[in-house]
Amino acid sequence: MPVIMDPIDRHILRVLQRDGRISNVDLAKEVGLSPSPCLRRVRLLEEAGIIDRYVAVLDPAKVGAGLTVFARVWFKTQDAEVTLRFAEAVRRFPEVMECYLTTGECDAVLRIVTADLHSYWRFQADHLTRIPSVLSVKTDVPMETLKRSFELPLR
Repeated sequence: MPVIMDPIDRHILRVLQRDGRISNVDLAKEVGLSPSPCLRRVRLLEEAGIIDRYVAVLDPAKVGAGLTVFARVWFKTQDAEVTLRFAEAVRRFPEVMECYLTTGECDAVLRIVTADLHSYWRFQADHLTRIPSVLSVKTDVPMETLKRSFELPLR
């Protein structure tokens, strides 16, 4: 359920999405508040769970994770137990950055990062296709990243 936020809350969130390390004084200036009410609003956004956590965004290539692939996965069956076991398995793999259960052609889509294509092939052969519920995997390798964002659109 979305939480009711006013324009100042949304402005605070847009700024924090761009720069989570901005000082409260600078954030307050940017959103047009004094520091104390600004900090109070940030704390309320954190307490409400709107701000889930603060993270550092790394350059994948500089930390040996320069290849991103998208794996489409088909399950052997589509019952709740199969889905649960699949979810438990992929949560254990640090290479799986995102996993979505889907409608349509496949059952799940994963965003996976590895060092290179050979590393992905090993991951797929040694881990992904060995999950008991997995029937097949088709992999899409992007040629170029045109946009990568971590900011949710706030209107």
